[in-house]
Amino acid sequence: MNFIEELQWRGMIHTMMPGTEEQLAKEMTVAYVGIDPTADSLHIGHLVSVMMLRHFQRAGHKPIALVGGATGMIGDPSGKSAERNLLDEAALRHNQESIKAQLAKFLDFESDAPNAAELVNNYDWMKDYSFLDFIRDIGKHITVNYMMSKDSVKKRLSSESSVGMSFTEFSYQLLQGYDFLWLNQHKNCKLQMGGSDQWGNITTGTELIRRKTDSEAYALVCPLITKADGGKFGKTESGNVWLDRRYTSPYKFFQFWLNVSDADAEKYIKIFTSLEKAEIESLIAEHTTAPHLRILQKRLAKEVTVMVHSEEDYKAAIEASNILFGNATSEALKRLDEDTLLAVFDGVPQFKIDKSVFSTGIKAIDLLTDAAAVFSSKGEMRKLVQSGGVSLNKERLENQDQIITASDLLNNKYMLAQKGKKNYSLLIAE
Repeated sequence: MNFIEELQWRGMIHTMMPGTEEQLAKEMTVAYVGIDPTADSLHIGHLVSVMMLRHFQRAGHKPIALVGGATGMIGDPSGKSAERNLLDEAALRHNQESIKAQLAKFLDFESDAPNAAELVNNYDWMKDYSFLDFIRDIGKHITVNYMMSKDSVKKRLSSESSVGMSFTEFSYQLLQGYDFLWLNQHKNCKLQMGGSDQWGNITTGTELIRRKTDSEAYALVCPLITKADGGKFGKTESGNVWLDRRYTSPYKFFQFWLNVSDADAEKYIKIFTSLEKAEIESLIAEHTTAPHLRILQKRLAKEVTVMVHSEEDYKAAIEASNILFGNATSEALKRLDEDTLLAVFDGVPQFKIDKSVFSTGIKAIDLLTDAAAVFSSKGEMRKLVQSGGVSLNKERLENQDQIITASDLLNNKYMLAQKGKKNYSLLIAE
């Protein structure tokens, strides 16, 4: 597999330095991507560069994931309008371990192959490097003029709303450049990859290596991923879409990919999966003939959910989707954990009920009219029950006077009421 050709047909190359392709053709090459460790989970905005490392390893080269423990204490000004919060070492170490566990789903860290992936933390080589040594050894090789010419610096300094740029942030590109130099000298790393907003920082590293060692190093960046409507990729109303199930449930993760537009699905299935070109082209052709079937979205959601979570989580997400949109059973509903249940029925009318009403039992008709106004009147409910149009927890209600107790609650707290096929209400016992 030719790495550059692979990235080109996938639409994952924005810019690369001359000689990059020749270097990769010449020998197994070591490349790294930097990852910001300010959270203990990656989000899908990180996935593009992670997929670059995945394809890089599949092509026979050696990937390094660099967790920016030192640079994370400073904050990269690229694309930012304000300085970010700084973290202490304990938080950074915790985040590093969490991130490695997630990366292990994409990269082979464990094998004895010569191109097994490595995880490094730049805090390990920066923590004992004195300021005087750094400005003597590194600072003298890069001019202020060179640093000022970078877009990330110019944008911050020229922005009318900007509060300026601290020396800490200004020095960031020198620190990132030193990372590349250290990896070049200690790990034979010759290529740095990242998003196109990192081009300035990455080329500072190649320049530093050239001036310090008189050898060549290379840079390759992918485009920043956008949505077809111009919105920011990976952001929802509730914030980032995370890879950790504690922050984004597998069901919500699956739904994010399932709900992308046709244009985005065609782009994302190339970027965020490892499917081969012929299969993707076949899926696109199939989708074009029947877009209403959402073939691309379904396959994209499956591939990414299985890769990030598991086959079981994907199947559970499908089953959860069927509860809302299909003819799922009460058993399927009872299998849902609380987070998924709330995610599935997010947006349906919710009624909070005193849990004590269930301890002695309450008639269904009183529950759905007096305790919770699911029906506007008892007469309305009686008619719908008689025609078989009322269900509780996906089981048809045969008698409006049926006694409902605490044992009928889902997760000891919830009850799902259904009028007809699509009108749901969620009762919450507190």
